Amino acid sequence: MDKFPVLRFAVAAGLFLSLHAVIVTIGAMTGVPGMRPFADLLTQFYGPYGYSVSGAGIVAGALLGFSEGFVHFGIFGLIYKWLPISR
Repeated sequence: MDKFPVLRFAVAAGLFLSLHAVIVTIGAMTGVPGMRPFADLLTQFYGPYGYSVSGAGIVAGALLGFSEGFVHFGIFGLIYKWLPISR
């Protein structure tokens, strides 16, 4: 499995978490039922880094979500690639 696409995996995860933060923030701003608790969690995690439920928060959430997904799932992908599992 030396050909596992770690970079593609990390970018896909970053895009997924970025899109998630954008959808949750827009949903909370427009009053979609059930989105506010998720936006509050994002505020709790990303608030110290500039996230809020606002227009600027959409951009901050997208950037923070991408960076978190890219780093965490990139590390996960590298670990998976290096595991000595016979395939």
